[in-house]
Amino acid sequence: MSRWRWLLADQVGPHFLDDDAQRVLLVETRSLFARRRLHRQKAHLILSALRHRAAELGDRARLVRADTFREALAGLDEPVEVVHPTSRAALAFARTVDGLTVLPPRGFVTDRADFAAWADRRRGQLRMADFYRYALDRYDVLRDLPAPARRPRRRTPTDVPPPPPIVEDDIDARVRRDLDRWEAEGIRFVGRDGPRRHPATHAEAHARLTHFLDHRLPGYADTDGVLADGDGGLASSMLSSSFNLGLLDPEPAIRAAERAGRDGAAPPAAVHRFVRGLFGWREFLWQLYWYFAPRFRGVGWLAATRPLPDWFDHLDADAVEARCLADVLAGVRDTGWANQTARLTVLGNYGLQRGWRPADLADWFRRSFVDGADWVMNATVIGMSQYADLARIDTHPWAFDGTHVDRISGYCGGCRYEPAAALGNDACPYTAGFEAFLHRNRERLSADPRLAAELAERTDAQRREAVLAQEEKRGDEAP
Repeated sequence: MSRWRWLLADQVGPHFLDDDAQRVLLVETRSLFARRRLHRQKAHLILSALRHRAAELGDRARLVRADTFREALAGLDEPVEVVHPTSRAALAFARTVDGLTVLPPRGFVTDRADFAAWADRRRGQLRMADFYRYALDRYDVLRDLPAPARRPRRRTPTDVPPPPPIVEDDIDARVRRDLDRWEAEGIRFVGRDGPRRHPATHAEAHARLTHFLDHRLPGYADTDGVLADGDGGLASSMLSSSFNLGLLDPEPAIRAAERAGRDGAAPPAAVHRFVRGLFGWREFLWQLYWYFAPRFRGVGWLAATRPLPDWFDHLDADAVEARCLADVLAGVRDTGWANQTARLTVLGNYGLQRGWRPADLADWFRRSFVDGADWVMNATVIGMSQYADLARIDTHPWAFDGTHVDRISGYCGGCRYEPAAALGNDACPYTAGFEAFLHRNRERLSADPRLAAELAERTDAQRREAVLAQEEKRGDEAP
């Protein structure tokens, strides 16, 4: 008889099993939710995915509810195997359990040894674009598709039909009752409960992927860099939680997008954007997480030491007057999600300007987003967004003023702040915060051409002191 295959909560897709007869262990532990204050909808999605998978597998599966994973594994008293976990903490735990065999990773296309060999040969910093070119050739991806043409700077989102709806069932109803009971017993969440918006089964995720490839992929390039759009989803495939839960295998999705490009169903620019996100950034972040030592989390080149303020940590969007930040934060509160442009330009940018601790901000993203994972947020928040990794991930910090937000969105027209103003009652907190950030870090940022040019335009010592004093007074209050 085969060993038990322990499926973790982010390994619930069919590609984590080898055959239709395999015995499956699923573990639901309440301590996971008591340890950190997760978004309520993230907690719901995790439990729903686990319980739906158990229901799908029927008698082949054993769903164990225990205080700890170790207790659940000890109660099985048989040899167990698990696919390589996606966090260092989970892997370290797995290696302490007698009789538990750790299998190679799944759910990613690129190989750890290949990446390490490539990275060891590099001179200087590691860049996604360089790895992406290597990986495209190494794994024979997009070989026959022409490079995308340049697109106009300002683009209009394309009207598309809505994706297949998520219909909650009895399993979701039981999950909601359990979470309500846990809250009554003292477990705390952030964000609002709401109808489940993201797939919890492979069938739901596959339907969303098929819809995206058929309807959204053709216009996908036209929404690159869009901060906000009509339905909140045009600027993203909104499949990240399905890939990060293991509901979808990335390689078939990449190959399907390739076919759409070759068949003329989607323009090369759209296919390249989708594949770059899935096969470029996603693979790059996964490999970096394991390539760099754990101390990567604590570098802090810009010496950002301020804790997250309560209004941000608790998703109190109603306390915020800045329209862009209020809207994006409300979206996180209400849905546990925001597109990548909003994450970098609105949320991460504000934390960078205020000098919030990068590790705290990464933890906030991991807890507050339904697709949050340690291996993702470690690099995208600490490295890319907060520039706290000695520029190992990106060439520049993602710091922008309010005029940039104005260029890529329609927020500023209805905001009480003036996007071009850095001083006074109408000063945009992003524009003033950007100037204060430049002045506080001028020596560290002088090597970046864009920011060096911004600094060169700001030589008025009296204005500098006024901006710094104003923003110090603003502090971490909700803008």
